Amino acid sequence: MASAALPEAVQPKKKGNVKFAFACAILASMTSILLGYDIGVMSGASLYIKKDLKINDVQLEILMGILNVYSLVGSFAAGRTSDWIGRRYTIVLAAVIFFVGAFLMGFAVNYAMLMFGRFVAGVGVGYALMIAPVYTAEVSPASARGFLTSFPEVFINFGILLGYVSNYAFARLPLNIGWRVMLGIGAAPSVVLGLMVVGMPESPRWLVMKGRLGDAKVVLDKTSDTPEEAAERLADIKAAAGIPAELDGDVVTVPKRGGRGEEARVWRELILSPTPAMRRILISGIGIHFFQQASGIDAVVLYSPRVFKAAGITEDNKLLGTTCAVGVTKTLFILVATFLLDKVGRRPLLLSSTGGMILSLVGLAAGLTIVGNHPDAKIPGAIALAIASTMAYVAFFSIGLGPITWVYSSEIFPLHVRALGCSLGVATNRVTSGVVSMTFISLSNAITIGGAFFLYAGLAVLAWVFFFTYLPETRGRTLEAMGKLFGAADADDLKTAEDDTKGKRLEMAATTN
Repeated sequence: MASAALPEAVQPKKKGNVKFAFACAILASMTSILLGYDIGVMSGASLYIKKDLKINDVQLEILMGILNVYSLVGSFAAGRTSDWIGRRYTIVLAAVIFFVGAFLMGFAVNYAMLMFGRFVAGVGVGYALMIAPVYTAEVSPASARGFLTSFPEVFINFGILLGYVSNYAFARLPLNIGWRVMLGIGAAPSVVLGLMVVGMPESPRWLVMKGRLGDAKVVLDKTSDTPEEAAERLADIKAAAGIPAELDGDVVTVPKRGGRGEEARVWRELILSPTPAMRRILISGIGIHFFQQASGIDAVVLYSPRVFKAAGITEDNKLLGTTCAVGVTKTLFILVATFLLDKVGRRPLLLSSTGGMILSLVGLAAGLTIVGNHPDAKIPGAIALAIASTMAYVAFFSIGLGPITWVYSSEIFPLHVRALGCSLGVATNRVTSGVVSMTFISLSNAITIGGAFFLYAGLAVLAWVFFFTYLPETRGRTLEAMGKLFGAADADDLKTAEDDTKGKRLEMAATTN
């Protein structure tokens, strides 16, 4: 069983000056608004797209969920791009790509053009989802990393709320204009974001990887609680990047790891032949992303009008108004979570959140099943149960599993495999989300909408068991000290397997010669 005890290595420090790190985290995390807005706006816009373009349910659910699959392109490309041009300019690139996608969707004249616009927007979303938590984790001090790294989820929820409000605001426009305005106006945040991010500093860990120690020191001095912590963080990052401790200066030469050979090494260490500690890190990172989406959050958020319609609310205005209440609930509770992550810890919030989600899903499934079994009669108790369970579900999700997934997965991977590890986590997240989004209507038709939520409740039970038995507490640990939590006696043990392999090869070569 994973230990819930707090590590003694780095306890949360006294509150220091983290205003600069706070500002950087906000700017980077604003990229998550792009995904949140798309999720929220599509929940309502889909009602009008179906009528205007005269598409069937299968085409509709593909349209709703395909962005998640398209985002895989961006999430995998973001790892290499961020290592090449830096974390900051990768955020700008994400904003530009999403702007183009939103523009195309807003001016779509048919289903095919709308799908192409969602492809472009999906690539931008993939970039944003991968880079925002990585940048925020790398710039944050250990004492506030949970609080700051939860910001991407905060802005996803804020984006969802904006999408819901957009639905409600533009619902009265003519049918062929309303949904286009809802989608096209999503280009506006990306323009503002792209301009604001240019003023951000680069990630200190990326600067060290490029040998720019002087620039990294400046950023670390501004984002650490004390000068001593800044020096300690720099020493840890240098060690992780393979730079000798005695090597100092504003610009140094980083030991070459050999281009494609380095890329192959990263894949080998993380996926092909990982050490036990690295394997546990990989499974933890991928597992938490899988269960975040497999527990049905996109089915509730993306199809909330359909869920409420099944519960007995039939008028469009009331549907969209109730959906706005879901967005408000999610946003309020995610704000609560940001203040608890570094005080309570990851595990307690994760386990209590998932437990609450299980109960809420059972209540929602039961309420919808009762309503579905009595189609000709209104049962106020069942309708109230379904609505209350929906609100409770998004509240429990937002206070734990929602933000912690991004915090946890961005902080556990060692520096040299972090970009790839986070890309794999985001890819798992988006594939699972895509499967849920693109099968919900068909699944509801096959086993009833109540049966679908009973299924998600079962998956949430499996999630709770996985979190309880497998994920250790990471609160207060520096990024470079995570290896010990996952079974490595020392951080260097994460690379032991590769070093042993190299040694055996040298011995064999010497024997042969």
